[in-house]
Amino acid sequence: MALDPHDLPRRRHSDDLDRRVSDLPTEPSPNGKPRRRDYDGWLDRWVATTSDLTRLTTTHPMMDAVIDEQVGRKIRIGDRWLTDWASCNYLGFDLDEEIIATVPEYLAKWGTHPSWSRLLGNPVLYPQIEEQLTELVGAEDTLVLPTITHIHMSVIPVLVGDGAIFLDGRAHKTIYDGAMVAAGHGATVRRFRHNDFEHLEELLRASDPALPRLIAMDGVNSMTGNAPELAEFSRLAREHDALLYVDDAHGFGVIGERSPGETNDYGIKGNGVFRYLDVPYDNAVLVAGFSKSYSSLLAFITLPTRLKDALKVLAPPYLYSGPSPVASLATTLAGLQVNRTRGDAYREDLWRMTHRLLSALHDLGIHTPNTSGFPIVEIPLSSHEDIDEVGRYLFEHGQYATMAAYPLVPKNEVGFRVQVTAANTDEQVDELIEVLANLHERFQLEPNVAASRVGR
Repeated sequence: MALDPHDLPRRRHSDDLDRRVSDLPTEPSPNGKPRRRDYDGWLDRWVATTSDLTRLTTTHPMMDAVIDEQVGRKIRIGDRWLTDWASCNYLGFDLDEEIIATVPEYLAKWGTHPSWSRLLGNPVLYPQIEEQLTELVGAEDTLVLPTITHIHMSVIPVLVGDGAIFLDGRAHKTIYDGAMVAAGHGATVRRFRHNDFEHLEELLRASDPALPRLIAMDGVNSMTGNAPELAEFSRLAREHDALLYVDDAHGFGVIGERSPGETNDYGIKGNGVFRYLDVPYDNAVLVAGFSKSYSSLLAFITLPTRLKDALKVLAPPYLYSGPSPVASLATTLAGLQVNRTRGDAYREDLWRMTHRLLSALHDLGIHTPNTSGFPIVEIPLSSHEDIDEVGRYLFEHGQYATMAAYPLVPKNEVGFRVQVTAANTDEQVDELIEVLANLHERFQLEPNVAASRVGR
């Protein structure tokens, strides 16, 4: 049957066929927010909101920088050499000669990139990694995908369906984005105060127990370096038949199960926050990656084998995405071997240098929200307006740190973040402490309240 031309969507003469009349908004936005068209000013509003970050990105030497060379934990930008405190290569595996030496053999065997999606074909490296990883973390099974962001954006919507997501108030932006994708498929999203399991319990009690419920949060927080009260959240998940979803990007590889033979309070094996806090995987999945401690482009989720089989046909990255490069699969396998033989020695060095830095900050009266002793050290400023000058001072004195500008963090938490790695040296820690002491005299870093009271 021929279509009546009058039934087809009409196009405007003024838009050169780029837009149909039926495309134009004729009703108010369902959520009352402005529709994002080129004439509603949404881009101008975003630019205004991110003005501090935009300015830093275009003018600051430690934002969007081009790094010309790396030697150990020293980097060169232009003609200036700096100590790198912005890397998240916590174990220093990116510089480990044994790991680097394994790559050519794998490239000769597999080429640079097996471009099959995992559903189409799996190089044997994948099941080898999953087998070793499952044993390391002590879960029923694991599924490896290219990145944590891939997992959040594709797996969260599958797990929650049209149910409810209970999102920690400080959950990582990529978890939030995954929740927003799920919301677009019919899920509801509720925020609970950061690490406040009592607030979460109130929300769970008020929710519909007949619908799927997902509790989404960080393991080791990417700014404070602290871990949540995971046992309490695990208890709530079991009691309310919810699923606990934990992103431990910064904990996996650094902290692990406790042992009478451990030499520091990071534990052993680096098998993540669940094992570190001795919390079972009941009603829980762990999401983590190899891109930080293992310096490899790969991520994983722990899960029951039945769910793994389901995600093979439900999670788009497994069906459609190209896999991680062969070099990353090779360095992951080599990293797992090095972790078994020398990982705890690397973690010992990491623990020692981190604690030297944290002790110095306490002695200098400089506040950090880090109470865990883990190697993410955030240093807030008393005034967010000093962020540009403080960053330039660090740069000019040879220290390369992660700048935390608004709106990446709230204005009262603007500052910079130092990530210690096992590849840093004691001499570099000494230099950093000296620079921070001088910085504290010149600018208003947020004071350590306890130290201030002692001083009075």
